[in-house]
Order: sequence, then C-alpha cells, then structure tokens
Amino acid sequence: MDYEKEIKQAQYFQNRREFLKTTSRGLGSLALGSLLFPDIMSAQKSKTAQLPFSNGGGALPRLHHTPKAKRVIYLFQSGGPSQLELFDYKPELIKRWGEEIPDSVRNGQRVSGMLAAQSSFPLVGSKFNFKQHATTGGYYSSLMPYTSEIAEDICMINSMHTEAINHEPAVIFMQTGSQQTGRPCIGSWMSYGLGSSNKNLPSFVVLLSQGKDDAQSLNMQAWNSGFLPSHHQGVQFRSGADPVLYLGNPPGIDRKSRRRELDYLAELEAEQKKVWGDTEIDSKISQYEMAYRMQTSVPDIADLSKEPEHVFDLYGQDARIPGTYAYNCLMARRLAERDVNCIQLYHMGWDQHGNLPREIVRLAKSTDQASAALVKDLKQRGLLEDTLVIWGGEFGRTSFSQGKLTQENYGRDHHPRCYSTWMAGAGIKGGQVYGKTDDFGYNIIENPVHVHDFQATMLHLLGIDHERFTFKHQGRRYRLTDVHGHVVKDILA
Repeated sequence: MDYEKEIKQAQYFQNRREFLKTTSRGLGSLALGSLLFPDIMSAQKSKTAQLPFSNGGGALPRLHHTPKAKRVIYLFQSGGPSQLELFDYKPELIKRWGEEIPDSVRNGQRVSGMLAAQSSFPLVGSKFNFKQHATTGGYYSSLMPYTSEIAEDICMINSMHTEAINHEPAVIFMQTGSQQTGRPCIGSWMSYGLGSSNKNLPSFVVLLSQGKDDAQSLNMQAWNSGFLPSHHQGVQFRSGADPVLYLGNPPGIDRKSRRRELDYLAELEAEQKKVWGDTEIDSKISQYEMAYRMQTSVPDIADLSKEPEHVFDLYGQDARIPGTYAYNCLMARRLAERDVNCIQLYHMGWDQHGNLPREIVRLAKSTDQASAALVKDLKQRGLLEDTLVIWGGEFGRTSFSQGKLTQENYGRDHHPRCYSTWMAGAGIKGGQVYGKTDDFGYNIIENPVHVHDFQATMLHLLGIDHERFTFKHQGRRYRLTDVHGHVVKDILA
C-alpha cells in the first residue's frame, strides 16, 4: 500500500508541476509574441503559414522553404574510390609517370600512417582510357561506360574535400558531420525532421553489399540515431529469407495474439512514462508498432518475382541475387516507390592501397551498371523529379603511388583534399561538371565543396534550412552541419 501511495503522490506532483510549467510557458510565449509581432494573431497569412507542410509527423510541422526532393537515395561507396581512375582525368600524371611529386604541390601535407616508411612518392597516371562527354564536357573512364550514359542527368562534383584521413572517422564525418561517434546520421536527421510518408515501412532503410571478400567492415554508427530518439536510426534490410531480423512472430504466437500483446504493453509503458517521463519509452512503442506493420509490408517489397525481365536487363543479372549491389539498387527503387524517405546503400571494398588496376575493375563492374540503371529507372517512372540520388565515398586517392610502382601495378593512399561525388535528380542541375583540381589531381583550384557544404545542400533540397534545423542535447543545440556549411547554389536547377 505504501508503494502505491508513493506512486500516486509522484504522479500528482509531476502532473501538477508539468501543468503549471507548460501553462506559464505557453501563456508567456503568447503574450511576448503578441507584443513583438502584433499581426501574429490576425487573420492575415504569415510567410510561415504559406510554407509547405512536412506531412510525415516529424519534428518540422512546416518546412523552411519549398522542397525539391521528397526522398534521398545515397549510394555510398565505402573505402574511397579513386577519382583519378574514374572521373577526374589527369593526362599530366601520365606524362610525368614515375617522377617525384613536386614539393610545391604536396606542400608538406600529411599522409596516412601507411606511408610512414615510404621515402619516395612517384606520380602515377591512370592505366585506363578516358573519353570526353560530347554534351557536358566531362571525362568518364572506360570503367564507367554506363554512368557516362547518364551524364546529362548528373552533376559531377570533382572538388569535394574532407578533414579525416582514415576510413572510420571519414565515413562518420560524411554521414554525421562529426569525426567522433555519437552524432545522428543524415538519415536519422531526415527521419526526425520529416517523419515518414509510409506508416508501414521505416522512414530510413539501410542496405549493405561487399565488392570483395576482405572488404573493410563498417561501423554501425554510420546509420545510428545518436542522441535523437532511437526509433530514428536506420533499419537494416538483409539478404535471405528474413530481410529484417526478429520481425516474425515466435512459434505459437499468431498475429492476433501479437496485437493484443502490443496493446497491453503500450498501456503498461504509458503508465510507466507518467511516473518517469522517459521519452525513450515512446521510441520503444514506436519500434514495436513498426515491426508489427512491417510483418506484412517487408515480405511484399522483398518479393521481386513480379519484376519484368527488362528490369533485370537494365540493372544487370546480379539484381536477381540478394545481397549484391545491383539487387540493393533495385530494392532502393522499390522502396522509393513506397515513399521511404531515406535509402542508404553502403558498398564496401574500394580501399585499394595496392594492386589497384585489377581490383578497381571488379568494383567498377559491380556498381557502374546498377547505379546508372537506378537513375534511368527512376526517371522513366517519374520519380527522379523528387528523388535525390547521390554517389560517392568518404575521400579520394593520392596522385602518387603507394608501394612499388611498375608499368602494370600500383596502389594509391587515402587523399582527403579532393575527390569526386555525383548527384542527380530533384533540384540538381544535371549535365555539368562542378569544381576543378590542379594538373596533378592533388589540390582544388576551383569551387571547393566541403562535406558540410554538401550536407547543407542536401537538406536545402529537402526544404530544410540547415542552420535552423537543430536538436538540443546536453545544453547545446546541435545540427547536422555543426557550425559550418553553405548551400552550393551553383549546382541547383
């Protein structure tokens, strides 16, 4: 009895305290607002009232401006693809093959620890041929024939740069705006701000694939919600019979019983929240409910049996094999059709410190056709107009060789000072090459795009002002772009 009395007393004081606190705050805010903005209570339409609704149940009831994109598909190439073999053509490196990189170019810039014992840094040009696109003027390697076909739909940024020189902090920085773990990733910020357009599927889905068996693994912090409520973290879809782990009911439990269990659990946790006020309880209930709804929606989306033959011809026959990059690209289109807001593909294996000429052929072959097919498929279905597609890794590769250089073989170290990323779709001005590096492909000489600029631009296309989109945590207001970032308006349509 004493325990029940304490619980009731705690509920009384908390409810009384919350009532007084929220009422005084609400009335005070109305009074102050009426003094500062006399027209706020009038029937006139304010600028804010004319902005579009977020509509997904997220933290932003209204967007900051009219959006171009409703969803994002991010084709993340983990490991650092070599821009010098794919998109940034440098004939000077071929001319000066084997020569030491000039001190005036390198300028004492740091290298990774893997080059600590290397005393010579010989320049090395790409072994692969490049062809200039007739309309856009951009150069595309023979390794990327399919991507060159969509050149008029994409904006190739050759002037991306970052701050991290090692894989994990660089990936985390690209995805969360910080090199340290614990911050929310891009997809989680989207889920938090925009909510979900499909109540039967997560707003943020993650798909993984490997370009080689010994590919460096990824830290799950790359799709974690950080200090945002946990139901905003990415939900990983896997290959095989169960795309989402622990989604099915255990033996002896049918769907009706599961529904009854969730209802009782919701009542219990609602009472618990009254006492403790823990907002994470809402996240747990949200995750339980989403899992229940996904029991019917996920098997449907994972069933490719109704896809026509010409779709598999477009994406490549690997699209029939669960877990491949091509399969995941096709899944991304199916998720986009069902209004999933953020679809993140991670393809691992681009880290080529040695034997680069042979290994990059395999990686390019496994991604080129499917990446281009995704853009073509979205376009022919009318989805590219409001879907932002992004392709790129965490950094680039050096213009000098790592390890022994021969005419047939070489490697390249990590290079954060410049690399290539392309964007297509909603609000992006296609058919252009943006940014320029020097003749050695080592430093940016025109239109640099920092990681925070890239993130700010992406949020802008979603109707979000990156400076106004914040979350208060431990006394500070955080945002995806930290305290940096500018929208790259030159690449916007």
